[in-house]
Amino acid sequence: MDLFEYMRENFSEDDSPLAKRMRPTSLDDVVGQEHIIGKDKLLYRAIKADKISSLIFYGPPGTGKTTLAMVIANTTKAEFRQLNATTAGKKDMEKVVEEAKNTKAMYGRRTILFIDEIHRFNKSQQDYLLPFVEDGTVVLIGATTENPYFEVNGALISRSHIFQLNPLSREDIKKLIHKAVYSENGMGAFDADIDEDAEDFLADMASGDARSALNAIELGVLSTERSEDGRIHITLEVAEECIQKRAIRYDKDGDNHYDIISAFIKSMRGSDPDAAIFYLAKMLYGGEDIKFIARRIMICASEDVGNADPNAIVVASACAQAVERVGMPEAQIILAHAASYVACAPKSNSVVNAIFSAMDAVKHEDTGQVPVYLRDAHYGGAAKLGHSGYKYAHDYPNNYVDQQYLPDKIAGRVFYEPSDNGYERDIKAYFDKIKKRD
Repeated sequence: MDLFEYMRENFSEDDSPLAKRMRPTSLDDVVGQEHIIGKDKLLYRAIKADKISSLIFYGPPGTGKTTLAMVIANTTKAEFRQLNATTAGKKDMEKVVEEAKNTKAMYGRRTILFIDEIHRFNKSQQDYLLPFVEDGTVVLIGATTENPYFEVNGALISRSHIFQLNPLSREDIKKLIHKAVYSENGMGAFDADIDEDAEDFLADMASGDARSALNAIELGVLSTERSEDGRIHITLEVAEECIQKRAIRYDKDGDNHYDIISAFIKSMRGSDPDAAIFYLAKMLYGGEDIKFIARRIMICASEDVGNADPNAIVVASACAQAVERVGMPEAQIILAHAASYVACAPKSNSVVNAIFSAMDAVKHEDTGQVPVYLRDAHYGGAAKLGHSGYKYAHDYPNNYVDQQYLPDKIAGRVFYEPSDNGYERDIKAYFDKIKKRD
């Protein structure tokens, strides 16, 4: 170790951000995530017994993925190595693997390799690790904010236990805030106090992200002048200045993108315009592409409203055209118009059932040929081929004539069954009238 390395090791901890200094070193100091590290849970027992197998921690930022890895590092007797997929490459992995082989051969000790942001490794980089995870050369711990079932190779997934971390509760965040203000490894040396309403505000604004709350505390303590009593007081006003904008969980390229658009669609389908407008606002606030939102409204207008209100697709299509021409910020009004219309419209998925049923028949059945009298009769020789006998509907009362249109093999099959909702009720009544059904 040279002088510079010695200086870095001795001074980096004091200079590191509060969120890093507050990181627990033992399992019992971890706040939250009781569903996976409660004392009766598998992960708790495995860490305590130092019997860790390959793991993947999955969850939003600030929920403790790296914290759990560091706790394991402080608990295990195995060698512990850490890489960050945003900066590491194959050579870095080769070096760790070689060291792990030597450690296992010479001392019989395992090596735990922690890879932060593992989803940023490409397929070939992840594939490189597979044989060494398979033969036990390394025990892999991966941390990711993305759904591992989409972003991590299936082979690694099958050899790992997946643990999903949830956003911390408001009470968990408050515990961390209180500890950060008053503990020695936090901001305790600054003689700071925090008002209860400020603590409540920061816990709410953090939206389950511990790092967000701790960063706000650090900024507040370091930027606030001492009062006449010599102490630093974190008031509600100070807290509001530290978090200028609510920490909305919205990553346009990540899982949260899909979660919110899913909630948006399901709210429209469930006829809840308030929830639909709320999720729309969240997407717009997070910078979602307005054309993407408009496309989803159009799909919902056909998939979930359909012929119960045929005008829904007209409104949704006009919205899609309008937002491209107008742009933000006015596009938010147009999107709200269309989303609320679709949410309030009567619902029917009869057209969905119809096309899926018909597609299934075409795919899996011998459906036969088009009836002869429905085939094209306009070209020369059509009559000789028997392409005649078609009954022109407009020549009959009510512009309807009883005639078989489906092929013989599936004659009588019903694909489209109108519901009793909205305009489809009228469609049903019309069919009953012209076909003289009971």
